[in-house]
Amino acid sequence: MGQPRLFSMIDKAVYDYNLIEEGDKILVGASGGKDSTALIEYFATRKKRRKDVHFEFTALHVQTEITPPLSKDMLTLIKGWGVEVISLDVDVLGRLKENRKMNCYWCSMQRRTELLKYALENNYTKLALGHHIDDILETLLMNMLNKSELSTMVPRLKYENYPLTIVRPLCYADIPTIKEHALTNGYISSTCTCTYQENSGRKEARSKLDILTNGSLHKKQNMFNALKNINPMYLP
Repeated sequence: MGQPRLFSMIDKAVYDYNLIEEGDKILVGASGGKDSTALIEYFATRKKRRKDVHFEFTALHVQTEITPPLSKDMLTLIKGWGVEVISLDVDVLGRLKENRKMNCYWCSMQRRTELLKYALENNYTKLALGHHIDDILETLLMNMLNKSELSTMVPRLKYENYPLTIVRPLCYADIPTIKEHALTNGYISSTCTCTYQENSGRKEARSKLDILTNGSLHKKQNMFNALKNINPMYLP
């Protein structure tokens, strides 16, 4: 019996962008959602392969005072894969500057900062995040329409000033594929339900992406590949 379709997509991304290397020490951001949970399952499964590079990984959950903790069912599921989740408490409201409004972007940035800090302090070589192809293309649209800039999140980003690389192994996978995998494997993912949610820009970009692609993974892949096939002769 072959491996899940999602894992084959991740394998291709790992191969194309060299996301896992011999001796890697990888920190995986565990949000509790289906994306990062699928990533944890993939790493746990890959470590069992006999003929593969040797690497180690840790799952880290950044817990805040305004987001729900990982459920017992989720922790039990992940533990069943042979993975223990480390939890780190962060006061995001206490970091908010005076007269500034709490929002999803601010909270996300604070949690990302803690992941980076933990990775650097504990000598990890890579930080794996659960961004998928929809996230990448939504960011592309947001930057084009709001910043007049052609840029987005990349599958592999090596920091110039730090000995750390950001990797996004789900870069070829779309939401329906991840959702189907999660349902098949019994993920009980948690979703943020805080009262500070304000992410209209991301929601608007997701709506535009759906209109452009009609939800087609093939069309999303074409958009993604277009970023690697730029013809300067026909650009202003």
